[in-house]
Amino acid sequence: SMPTSAALDVVAKSLNLKFFEVPTGWKFFGNLMDAGQCSICGEESFGTGSDHIREKDGIWAVLAWLSILAYKNKDNINGDKLVTVEDIVRQHWATYGRHYYTRYDYENVDAGGAKDLMANMVKMMSSLDEVNTIVKGARSDVSKVVNADEFEYKDPVDGSVSKHQGIRFLFEDGSRLVFRLSGTGSEGATIRLYIEQYEKDPSKIGRDSQEALAPLLL
Repeated sequence: SMPTSAALDVVAKSLNLKFFEVPTGWKFFGNLMDAGQCSICGEESFGTGSDHIREKDGIWAVLAWLSILAYKNKDNINGDKLVTVEDIVRQHWATYGRHYYTRYDYENVDAGGAKDLMANMVKMMSSLDEVNTIVKGARSDVSKVVNADEFEYKDPVDGSVSKHQGIRFLFEDGSRLVFRLSGTGSEGATIRLYIEQYEKDPSKIGRDSQEALAPLLL
């Protein structure tokens, strides 16, 4: 799903693989799977699955990792040091870069105030110079904001359109901030803020997440 991470985008584009960026919600994967357009999926609540069941499947995820480990160690017949999950992840980071990630949830926010906040974000999207002035005023070492949009999704299967799925501020270095409004019921709304720092420098991919994200945390 769109808020999860842009890490998949980097891999898919590098390998020239087709991928779909959908809103939060497992139902969007279901349509793609039923149409044979998607075989593996995952989203921000750490749910992963495939088209064998059309649902989150933790056992499948474990078996997938075990299959990767078995393949990576298939030539180890002399009892040498085994390739570990950490080894695989670090090699992935060295190849594609690392996406440091965190999420903040602001719950039980006044629904009216939450909608006003999102409306102000939409207005800011049209003035990136103003956005950069605010950002650079807080942290001069932050990359430049080069694009902003409000994510909407057109289902390639049934043509339905899902609007207002999150406001994204995209930075020159591949980092991003995403604001998403979740629920506006009687007990208030929840505003979710997703912060993602993209790092391609091999010497910096092993840092603590909070250290790496510090510039974007302002």
